[in-house]
Amino acid sequence: MKTQPLFQTLTQQLSYWRRRYKVLNRLYISKSPVKGRHRTQKAAIYKAAVSCTNGKRSPIVFAIAVLSLTGVMGQKLYNQPQLKIDTVAPETIRAPHTTQIEDKKKTEAKRKAASKSSVPVLMVDESINEQINRNLQQLLERGNQIRSAAGSFPFYDTLALSLRSQRYLRSCADSEWQALLLALERPNKQKTGMLTQSPKTGELSNQQRTDTSLLSSTQPSVLTASSSHDSKSVEFFQNADFMQAVAELEAYRLKTSTQNLSSLLIKIFQVRQSYIKARTKLLQLLNEDSQTLYEPSSFLDLSDEDWAKTQMGIQQSAERILTQGIPPGLPLSILQNAVSIQVQTLMPKQAKPLATKLLLAVLMPNLTKDEVQTKLQTDQVVAEVKPVMVTVRKGDLIVRKGELITAWNLDVLEHYRLVRREINWQGLMYLGGAVSGAVIIFAFVERRFKCRWRQSDRLLVLLLTLSTPLVLTLGTPYTTWSGLGLLLGSFYGANLGVTVVGLLVVLLPISLEINKIGLLAGAAGGLLGSCMAHRLRSREELALLGVAIALTEGGVYLIVQLLFGAAFSPNIYVVLKEAGFFALSGLVWSIVALGLSPYLEKLFDLVTPIRLAELASPNRPLLKRLATETPGTFQHTLFVSTLAETAAKQLRCNVELVRAGTLYHDIGKMHDPLAFIENQMGGPNKHDTEIKDPWKSAEIIKKHVGIGLEMARKHRLPTAIQAFIPEHQGTMQIAYFYHQAQQMAKEDSSLSVDEADFRYDGPPPQSRETGIVMLADSCEAALRSLKDATPEQALAMINNILRARWQDNQLVDSGLTREELTKIAEIFVEVWQQFHHKRIAYPKLKTGSEKS
Repeated sequence: MKTQPLFQTLTQQLSYWRRRYKVLNRLYISKSPVKGRHRTQKAAIYKAAVSCTNGKRSPIVFAIAVLSLTGVMGQKLYNQPQLKIDTVAPETIRAPHTTQIEDKKKTEAKRKAASKSSVPVLMVDESINEQINRNLQQLLERGNQIRSAAGSFPFYDTLALSLRSQRYLRSCADSEWQALLLALERPNKQKTGMLTQSPKTGELSNQQRTDTSLLSSTQPSVLTASSSHDSKSVEFFQNADFMQAVAELEAYRLKTSTQNLSSLLIKIFQVRQSYIKARTKLLQLLNEDSQTLYEPSSFLDLSDEDWAKTQMGIQQSAERILTQGIPPGLPLSILQNAVSIQVQTLMPKQAKPLATKLLLAVLMPNLTKDEVQTKLQTDQVVAEVKPVMVTVRKGDLIVRKGELITAWNLDVLEHYRLVRREINWQGLMYLGGAVSGAVIIFAFVERRFKCRWRQSDRLLVLLLTLSTPLVLTLGTPYTTWSGLGLLLGSFYGANLGVTVVGLLVVLLPISLEINKIGLLAGAAGGLLGSCMAHRLRSREELALLGVAIALTEGGVYLIVQLLFGAAFSPNIYVVLKEAGFFALSGLVWSIVALGLSPYLEKLFDLVTPIRLAELASPNRPLLKRLATETPGTFQHTLFVSTLAETAAKQLRCNVELVRAGTLYHDIGKMHDPLAFIENQMGGPNKHDTEIKDPWKSAEIIKKHVGIGLEMARKHRLPTAIQAFIPEHQGTMQIAYFYHQAQQMAKEDSSLSVDEADFRYDGPPPQSRETGIVMLADSCEAALRSLKDATPEQALAMINNILRARWQDNQLVDSGLTREELTKIAEIFVEVWQQFHHKRIAYPKLKTGSEKS
C-alpha cells in the first residue's frame, strides 16, 4: 500500500462527511415556510444530520484506521526478498551484463583491519592528575614536618661560620663534638688534647683555665688532659671538616670575644639536640616503612633555601610531565629519563637524587582513551577505505540451480535486481491483528468516556496517529510524540490522548526498528502533553507546555541512559548530545503543533478550550453588535450565561462550551430587536400596535432561530456553538401567541389554530450543555420578575418551569436526568439570590430648601 492513495482515501472520506452534514444543515436552516409534517420532517432531517456526525461509529473509518496503520508500520513487510542466504537456488542464474559489484565481505574485512590499526586518541585524565598532585603534596608536607623538628638551616650567619662547618657541627658525632670543645679549650695548637668521658655521666671535666666556663651553663664537662696521643683523637684532627670548624670558631673568638663564642657554642648545642630528634624521627619512619624516600644524610643537610627551591622544582617538573602526559605501558627507563631532564634544570645539585625519587614515586600514567575522538578518527579512517570492487562479466555464472545461495551470490543478485521479492503475508496478518486490537481498545475507551465524536474527529485522530510511524519510517528517532500528545490532549482531552500514545508505544516496536530508550523518552513527552494540554486556556500556556515537554523528553532519555550505566563510560558525551537532540525535537514538534492547531480547529470544526475562550471574548464582532443593537437581549444573555455556567460547573459539563454557546444563542434577534420585549425598554409592543396577528408574530419570533444559524454560519462559528441556537428553544410552544390565536378563533369560527404553527422547529437539545441553556433561558425571565419572593417561592416556580419542559419531552435527547433537574433548580435559585440580595437602606439626605 502506498502513502499517496492512503491520504487520498482519507481526504475523500472527510470531504464526504462534511458535504453530507452541510447539505442536511442547509435543509434545516432554509427560510422557506414549512408547516405541519414538513416541519416534523425538517427536524428529523436535522436530527439525522447530528446523529450521522455525532457518536455513530462507522465501520468504514475503523477499517481505514486498521489498513492505514498496518500499511504505514508494515512497510518492510511488502517487498521482502524471496531468495535468502543458505536457501536453495530455484534455477541457474547468469549475469545479464558486465558491471562492477562491491564485495561487501572483503570491504568489511578491510575496514575492520583499518579500524583495528587506527591509533587511539588519548586525553589527560584530570582525576589522575589531582590524585598525583595530592600524593606529592602529602610527601612534601611530611618532609616539611621533619625539617621543622630539626630547625632552620643554616642556623647562624654564614659569614661567621660557613655552611660546610654548620652542617658538620650540627651532624657530627658526640665524640667529635667533645673533641672540638677540648680543642677550643687548648688554644695551643701544638698540643694534642685527648677526650675522655666520665664513666657515669659521659660529661666533659673542666681544666682549671679561665675559658672553661663557656659550657658551664648548658653541660658541665670534665676535660682530662693526657700527654699521650690517643689514636682516635689524632683521627679527628686529620678530618678536614673538624679542622675547618675549629679554625672558624677560633677565628670567631679572636674577632669577637670568648663570651660570644660561648653563646655560639650553646646555640650549636641546641641545634644539635633538635637535629638528633629529627634524625631519630626519620629513622623511626625508615624502620616502619622501608620505602620512605627521605634519607637523613641528603635530606636534612639541605639548606632551607635549597629545600624551598627543591619543592618548587618538584611541583614544576610534575606539572610539565603531566601536561605532556604519561601513557599506559610507558617503560620506566623513559619516565626516568624524562624526570632526570626536568630535575637537571630546576633543582639544586645536592637535591637532585631526592627530587628524582619523589617524582618517580608519585608519577603514574594519566592518559586515557578518548572514546568520542577515537571513534571519530576510526570512522574517518574507515570512511577513507575504498570498497573492494569485483568485475562481473556478462554471462558469468552467479548461482547454479540446486546450490545454496551465499552472501556474495545474494549481493550480486541484489545488484542485478534478480532477487525475487514477495509480501510477508504472515507478518502483515500478525501486525494487522495487533492494530485491530489497538483500534478495538480505542473504540472501547471512546465509548467508556461517552465521547460525542464525529467521523471527522476520528479521521483527525487517525491522521495525527499516523504522523508518528511516518516520521519513523524516514529513519529519524526524533518523531512527533510531543506534537501528537499536545494536539490530542488539546482537542479531545487527556483520556483519549493517553490511550493513543500508550497504544502506539505497544505497536511501534512490533514492526519498526526503534530505539527503546528513545521510544520511552518520546512517549513521556507525549503523555505529558496529553495530560496537561486540555487544562490550559491560552496559547502562551501551551507554548510553555511545549518547553516542559522538550525538557521531559531530553531528561527522561538522559536519566534512563544513566541508569543503564552510561554515566560511567566515556560515551557520556554522546548521551548528552542525544538527550539534547531529543529535547530540541520535542520543542520543534511542539512549535509545529501550535502552528497547526488553529488551522486544524477550523478545518475539522473543533472546539477547544482556547478557541472557546477566544469566541467568548466581548470583542468578537457578533457580540459587539449584540450589545449595541439589542442591549436588552445582551443583558438577558449575560444572566442566562451566569445561570448556565454555574449549573454546568456543578454537573461537570463543558463550562467553556456552555459560556460561548449561551453568548451566541440569541444572535438571531438582531434581525428585529423590537419584536422582543426585552429590547422595547417600556415602549409600545409592536405585536399589539402594528402586527395584531398572532400567526405572523409567532413566525417573526421563530425566525430568529433560522437567521441566527445563518449569521453563525456566515461568521464561521463552530457547529457545536451553532447547535445552541435551535436547540435552546427545541420544539417549545410560543404560548403567548398560541393562546392569543385561540381567543381569536373562538371569536371568529372561520379561523383554525394548528399548534404546530406556534412551536419552534427544533430539534430538542441533543446534549447536556444545550439542555442546561434551554432551562436557564426558560427560567431567566421568571427569576428576573421576582422582587420580594422568598427562596422557597422562587424554587417552587423554577421547579414548575423545569417540570413543564420535562413533560413536554424537550429533554428526552439531552442526557439530563430527573434528579439533575432538581439540582439545577437549586443552583438557579442560589444564583438568583446572589443577584437579588437585600441592600442596606440608607437615610435620605435633606436638600437645602428642606433645611430652610
